[in-house]
Amino acid sequence: MVKRPSWKVTVVGVMAAEPLIVQDHTILSAGGKRKTVREQTLTRTLDRYDRAPHLVFWETTKACALACQHCRASAQLEALPGELTTAEGRILIDQIADMDGATPILVFTGGDCLAREDLSELITYARARGLRLGIAPSVTERLTREVLENLYELGVRSISISLDGADAASHDSLRGVEGHFDQTIAALEMMRDIGYRVQVNTTVMRRNARELADVLALLRSAGVKIWEVFFLVGVGRGRDVLEVTPEDAEDICHFLVDATSFDMTVRTVEGPFFRRVQSQRAMEPGADHLDAEDAGELYRELRARLDRETPSTAGTKRSATIATGDGRGVIFVGFDGEVHASGFLPLSLGNVRSEPLGTIYTQHPLLTSIRSGALEGECGRCEYRRLCGGSRARSYAATGRVLGDDPACLRTPTRLTLLSV
Repeated sequence: MVKRPSWKVTVVGVMAAEPLIVQDHTILSAGGKRKTVREQTLTRTLDRYDRAPHLVFWETTKACALACQHCRASAQLEALPGELTTAEGRILIDQIADMDGATPILVFTGGDCLAREDLSELITYARARGLRLGIAPSVTERLTREVLENLYELGVRSISISLDGADAASHDSLRGVEGHFDQTIAALEMMRDIGYRVQVNTTVMRRNARELADVLALLRSAGVKIWEVFFLVGVGRGRDVLEVTPEDAEDICHFLVDATSFDMTVRTVEGPFFRRVQSQRAMEPGADHLDAEDAGELYRELRARLDRETPSTAGTKRSATIATGDGRGVIFVGFDGEVHASGFLPLSLGNVRSEPLGTIYTQHPLLTSIRSGALEGECGRCEYRRLCGGSRARSYAATGRVLGDDPACLRTPTRLTLLSV
């Protein structure tokens, strides 16, 4: 057991743009060994992100048969005018393949990427250009075994779909389609049987936060090994959905650290403070869970449910701590070619129709500011800002300042804007 760390912020450096004299960060690597991420290692990773992103998300279309309450894309039944054509899609793929540094992973997303009639053609071309690929389809009538087998034959190996509740009542109400929960579980089993590397995405919000341990149990029973937890940002239709409080976000992060002991690789989106919590927990020997007296109510509830599960081999932890964030190792291309730091940050940085994606990523002033750590407030002073960096999308959604504090983090004063909702 480990006590919850105190939340006093260590200020290192005078100005946000100054290099930090950062202590080594301890993380738990695959295999359960304690691993020290030294400053020079973190620097090498961030230097790599200066040259090229690790992930490029292409919103191939806005078309989607679902009407999810928290959809950041505000997806539509039909494709919108201005969608990149097949020829323009090939040009975008060329831009990605021609980036300096390590070749990024291209993820076809949407809307529903399966609504693109030319998806197979685009995948074939991307594979010919040597790109690593992933797809993130919606679970609709388009997602058939025949389609999945064809995509697998084209060389796609990584796939992700969403599951946002532990039962039909919860998931179906969010997705807006009766029976969608059962369809999703069937799709997971079908993908697993075909041989895909399956990732499940879960968006956490106030209405489903207490279901997370049950979702984890469900994923384990379905043979899923990768869980990506999205911390809701109030954009698109998500503006009308309540985010978790900073206190609950902290409890959730501690629960997710625990979850890595249950044969599950855990990642977060718009929740980079998970890496801070993970680092803090890893510095405590035998830190398999928090002391009850130091844990929040939500953590105690989630942990009690988790204790009914059988953990994996003693000491084995599976977690990813790539220090990515909005515009830092990640870039998003909209359906019309508009470039954004992420899909949750609706601020245009340029368009691939007029400027190469690599040029926008490496040279846009906002992105270079994000990657240099030129942040404001507590995020700018925090000793974990290079490992974490805060959600730039949430800062923009809450305050209109991309470089401001992440109000979902327990350390920041702007967190009060979430508590008052």
